[in-house]
Amino acid sequence: MAAPTEESLQSRNAQLQQDEPKLRIRERALRLGATEAELVAADCGLSSTALAGNAQEIVSALGVLGPVMALSRNDFAVHERHGSYTGIEAKGPVGIVLGPDIDLRLFFGSWKYFYAVTENGRQSLQFFDKAGQAVHKIYRTEHTDGPAWDAFVARFAAAQKPEVVIEPVVAAVESDTPSDAAALRAHWLALKDTHDFFTMLRQFKVSRLGALRAAGEDLAQQVEADGVERMLTRAAETALPIMCFVANRGIVQIHTGPVKKLLRTGPWFNVLDESFNLHLNTEAVASSWVVSKPTSDGWVTSLELYSAEGELIVQFFGARKPGQPEIGAWRELLLSLSAQPLAA
Repeated sequence: MAAPTEESLQSRNAQLQQDEPKLRIRERALRLGATEAELVAADCGLSSTALAGNAQEIVSALGVLGPVMALSRNDFAVHERHGSYTGIEAKGPVGIVLGPDIDLRLFFGSWKYFYAVTENGRQSLQFFDKAGQAVHKIYRTEHTDGPAWDAFVARFAAAQKPEVVIEPVVAAVESDTPSDAAALRAHWLALKDTHDFFTMLRQFKVSRLGALRAAGEDLAQQVEADGVERMLTRAAETALPIMCFVANRGIVQIHTGPVKKLLRTGPWFNVLDESFNLHLNTEAVASSWVVSKPTSDGWVTSLELYSAEGELIVQFFGARKPGQPEIGAWRELLLSLSAQPLAA
């Protein structure tokens, strides 16, 4: 099936916007059988300038912008964080932004298309992967350094837009059941750092959810569907600082700190704080798990939410830094969600 021409995509998008003006671009792309990157490149309801250079060069220069809003999302969770890009390291295939407000892990292997976008008067920088899916967006705010933003766009502006050629995502080869559950559990119990968990999954060629199901209820147990709302409500009531991780193929975005204002809007449960917003589609959550991992700093406990397809939607931890033990009040909160005791 041939890709839609720019003119036909613009025409169909204009009609869809007229018929359903509240649809966001991600939803319009799905309706039109296109990708979000294709709609941006074709100036469907917006104007865009392609950015030249590789992802590492562009990300390395973001610190000049001053305060902005950083947005990363997957199908069922949107993570928005206000702050500045500081502590940037972006020279290899994996980068980090390690500031007090904006905290990111960047996996550049999937990044491909980059644009400066103006939509309804709002300016942003938008980064897309090889499949045309949005990896990360940066929005200009009233606190952003305007001249620095304009100079940044001018510096990286491409002479012409590259053609968007969609590359299908190749799923990792992994099983939902480990071949040796006892060996997996033994390896899990020997972990020294939470970052080694992904390496363990690759070693055993098992999906994340498959590992949780096989590990034993003292290490991973399913909890009630309302656990995330109960957790966030209790954290807000007690000013308990938490960590919230939302990821897609190209990025992990992290918030560390308390949450205050909580609001449900239809299927979405929201955190609506001044510097941090989370929008979580709880109707898409097929299972919720309390997960416990050993580290050199003691046990670390998380609440993890998964979709029906087994994709990780969002993770929550108690706020901590390497070298620090887990906050006792956080572990007590997750124990209150758990029907069975956790490993200790």
